[in-house]
Amino acid sequence: MLPLLRKPFSISNSRISSTARYYNHLAPRFFGLARASNPVEVARGSMKTVLGEVKEHLSRAWQNPTIRKRVGWGLGIFLVLQLYFVRELIAAELLFGMLFAFLMALAGLFYVVGTIGVNGRVWAEAGVRVVANSARRGYSALEEISKKPFRHPHSESAR
Repeated sequence: MLPLLRKPFSISNSRISSTARYYNHLAPRFFGLARASNPVEVARGSMKTVLGEVKEHLSRAWQNPTIRKRVGWGLGIFLVLQLYFVRELIAAELLFGMLFAFLMALAGLFYVVGTIGVNGRVWAEAGVRVVANSARRGYSALEEISKKPFRHPHSESAR
């Protein structure tokens, strides 16, 4: 058995503001099938009416010269602050970019030092082999030269 529906809330008192009359469709009913099956039309509370009232209120306020002056100053200050913040953001981006470049160079330096440390033994071993081969060739060349006499056998000394 469905519960009895209460009478919808209506505002008939003229002392209550006109905006409160727009919400007559928000009756204090329960939610469910009975609420979903009752379509509600909102004639007076449509967005067009609310926007019309807002436009009318703003046009009345705009007629006041002090309000126009304050709004102008407010917009000017807002634009100046936006330009200032943009400049600050660009400066911050440049600083962070320089910091990033410095850290990237530092990481590259660490990479090069680490690579030299890891491969240094291999490179040193290859260098030692080259130096040893050169020394061996040089020693054997000196040995050959030392075995040869400095004078030819048929030569005479210059006296």
